[in-house]
Amino acid sequence: QVQLVESGGGVAQAGGSLRLSCSASRTLFMGWYRQAPGKQRESVAGIFTTGTTFYDDDSVKGRFTISRDNAKNTAYLQMNDLKPEDTGVYYCYAVLNSKNYWGDGTQVTVSS
Repeated sequence: QVQLVESGGGVAQAGGSLRLSCSASRTLFMGWYRQAPGKQRESVAGIFTTGTTFYDDDSVKGRFTISRDNAKNTAYLQMNDLKPEDTGVYYCYAVLNSKNYWGDGTQVTVSS
């Protein structure tokens, strides 16, 4: 079993920044999906335990940075130059033995 605790998020103005954190009960591959209003949940970024990263959403490249601190079993998603289209619920996830474990999600709202 894996427990995930998310923090961060909130409301920001366009061009602003927010940082999401996700703490896991062990060191695992971690990442974030987001779900915009009326849309399906989509992958944003992920980070392996080695620190290798990937970004699935082209719209966040150059603006979002995923990182991790293995000593704290915590991943971070630094979101800069936020846009209204970044609004949605962001879900942290971790993978153990090919099974995804999900956080409860945190709301990010970007006003124009």
